[in-house]
Amino acid sequence: MSHTIREKQKLLNRVRRIRGQIDAIERALEQEHGCVDVLQQITSCRGAMNGLLAVVLEDHIRTHLVEAEPAHGESEGDAREQLIEVVHSYFK
Repeated sequence: MSHTIREKQKLLNRVRRIRGQIDAIERALEQEHGCVDVLQQITSCRGAMNGLLAVVLEDHIRTHLVEAEPAHGESEGDAREQLIEVVHSYFK
């Protein structure tokens, strides 16, 4: 995945934050925190994972996907941008 090299430090920082969130979930469970607290930490971690996935997937789309011939009246970037928009909406 050569395109990840450009953003290597940013991606690693995201992974480290996610690791910290997972560690916090583990501590909350060990310390028998309430369900609501644990659920909030889990959903925060899930959001961070989805954000990481979206960034890597978007870069993959921009770097590696070959666009189909644009439909009449569409600019060349429309198909790729529409796919990226769909992916972003999935992760919201």
